[in-house]
Order: sequence, then C-alpha cells, then structure tokens
Amino acid sequence: MPPNEKEINCNLFDQLTILDDIQEIAEKENAVETLKVIAKKRKQVERKLYQQPTFGDK
Repeated sequence: MPPNEKEINCNLFDQLTILDDIQEIAEKENAVETLKVIAKKRKQVERKLYQQPTFGDK
C-alpha cells in the first residue's frame, strides 16, 4: 500500500529534524564541507515537502 501524503510529509519533517541535529554538531566543529552537504540535502527535502501537487492530485 503506497503511503499517503501525511505519512510522506511526516517522513520529510523527520529528515529535516535529523539535518538540524547534524548541523548543530557540524557548526560546533566548524565542519565546512559537512555544512555544505547539509544545506544541499535540506534544499532537496524542502523541494519535496513544498512542491505543488499535480492537477490529478485533489
């Protein structure tokens, strides 16, 4: 059974929470390359989270 939109959104918010936790440590350690990867992954997750539904999804 495919997941519904609410489940998908919950999973994406969980991913953002994980990125927040990792970012906190990376900032303390001044891990510049790690922070770049975190920013990239955050954009990817947010793109999925905030994408507009297609016309068929109502």
